[in-house]
Amino acid sequence: MIDGMRESFFVAALSVGCGGFVGSVFRYCLSLIQVRWEFPMMTFVTNILGAVLIGMIAQAALVFISMPPNFLLFMKTGVCGGFTTFSTFSLESITLIENHQIRTAVLYIALSILCCVVGVLLGKWIGMKVFS
Repeated sequence: MIDGMRESFFVAALSVGCGGFVGSVFRYCLSLIQVRWEFPMMTFVTNILGAVLIGMIAQAALVFISMPPNFLLFMKTGVCGGFTTFSTFSLESITLIENHQIRTAVLYIALSILCCVVGVLLGKWIGMKVFS
């Protein structure tokens, strides 16, 4: 039984790692888009896209109950975790505050949270339409 648990853990970890690679590469590609704003637009957009994607995946998992658990790990923990950029969001928020751009920081933090929550709802709604 222990060998089976190890194999299961290895496959799950590999699923997350491969998904993280895919998500990180997509995030890097989006970061190459140059935007001239004080507002960290590409991190903002990336987090919203990630929120929509994870909402769609969550909805698909409800509809397709037989969806393999390792595929869900690949997509949700791996791809979405590698793609979204909460640590970058946090650093950019602190940097804005340290640079005395308080209004921009507050706007960025509030909009990011609100839009990402709405993004998950939107993704779930899209998932209901697509997968039902």
